[in-house]
Amino acid sequence: MTTHRWTKWMAAAAVVLCAAGARASSHMDAPLITLDDAANTTDVYAFVSQDADGTKYLTTALGVYPFEEPGIGPNKHNFDDNVLYEIHVATDGNLAKGEPTISYQFQFDTRFKNTKTILVSYTDVVQNVDDDAQNLTQTYTVTRIDRRRPAGKRRTVLGTGVVPPNNQGIATPFYNQGDDGENPAKDGVATAAALDRYTAQSITTLSEDYSAFAGQRDDGFFADIQAVFDLLQLRTGADRFDSQGGFNIHTIVLRIPMDALGGDQQVVGVYATTSRPRLSVLRKDGKDSKDAKSFVQVGRQGNPLLCEGLIALEDKDRYNRTTPARDAELFAKYAENPELATLINKIVFGGQQVAIDTGRTDIRGIFIPDLIKVDLSTAPARLAGGGMDHPTNPDDAGFSRLSIFGQDVLTSTVQAGFGDGVVPGGWPNGRRFGDDVLDIAVSALLSDLRDPDNLVIQVADGIDNVNANDIAYNKVFPYAATPLNGRNHGHH
Repeated sequence: MTTHRWTKWMAAAAVVLCAAGARASSHMDAPLITLDDAANTTDVYAFVSQDADGTKYLTTALGVYPFEEPGIGPNKHNFDDNVLYEIHVATDGNLAKGEPTISYQFQFDTRFKNTKTILVSYTDVVQNVDDDAQNLTQTYTVTRIDRRRPAGKRRTVLGTGVVPPNNQGIATPFYNQGDDGENPAKDGVATAAALDRYTAQSITTLSEDYSAFAGQRDDGFFADIQAVFDLLQLRTGADRFDSQGGFNIHTIVLRIPMDALGGDQQVVGVYATTSRPRLSVLRKDGKDSKDAKSFVQVGRQGNPLLCEGLIALEDKDRYNRTTPARDAELFAKYAENPELATLINKIVFGGQQVAIDTGRTDIRGIFIPDLIKVDLSTAPARLAGGGMDHPTNPDDAGFSRLSIFGQDVLTSTVQAGFGDGVVPGGWPNGRRFGDDVLDIAVSALLSDLRDPDNLVIQVADGIDNVNANDIAYNKVFPYAATPLNGRNHGHH
């Protein structure tokens, strides 16, 4: 056991943020949603970011379409016009209740420039986003639902944007090294000026100082999930295996001004949902018996691990249909008595009682209600680039993929934290691209965080031997890494 003072901060990571307000993900978390890729959420991100002029924002992101193979045809992976994608933010008293204060809706529209061709997506090299060669183009509308306002005045259209092409290869050279479609995708960059052409052209400035991006990106999650669910038989050395390596996803990123949330002197909660139109039953006169515009929720995502690693099979689909407001009623028992801890004891430690698997009020504090808690009062989060030794885009100084378990901390002005306002630099204080959420979560399970005065710390550093993404992240908006080249990429 480590006894330095900072390890007490680490161990209390689960407790502080939930006191202020209170999935690693294989992307295949519940049986029914695995049948619906376009609505299947992969990961949610939320962290404090800073513009070049020093203005702070809350940056949020939602990924969908797991295990998206780069570069296919004749059709390609797209956002679904019939899915309502939403990012929700809970402020003030709504955080503890698990109820959204503001929701941001993304709705897509797909059109073709030429339908008299077999070339569905690209008819030539795409020089610029939405040019004639990008035959299939998607646009989207962003609408804010602000529940602090009187009924009837809550909806505000913030603006529209355009989705860039997927990274096909020859047809989309400017995503790739040397602007050559034969080469692998470009690494992420440290400055906005260095962004690839398609990404830069697709960043949309909305009204009221919001910014948005929606398009194909590399899957920024990394872990050996295959081995975790292969009886916890983890690999080492050259055999290590990143289950998401080589795959893309579709990602929505929204940068929210602090003023829109009521300022930065607070902790907020973030989660996301996907919904589909409610089925309508025709009456004898041929008219719909229900409002054709109403939606029913089919997917949801908050913290990494909850649905996948803690909730039992009989309740996994229920999780996707409910809201965080019911988490204490329905799912708290799974966090308090984590079966994953029991399995770790049985399989990894040969039956020894290393991980406590009952009465885990500390684990409940992280996940219930299932919102990513973000302290807005801190300095901007430290960001991952391509590792500390990357020649043009290194990680920010002090960044650790283990967050507070790697001594990566921030200072809050709205809570005492672990002493002097110290809070985690990453998850479970928000979630950044590059947070190793599997290692962080298992560290929490192996530790005993229930009594701040009697902490037991066991850090699972590199438990699955996958400690980095397969491509560097961007350290500027939209932060998610360049989509991998369909013509030149590897898996795992």
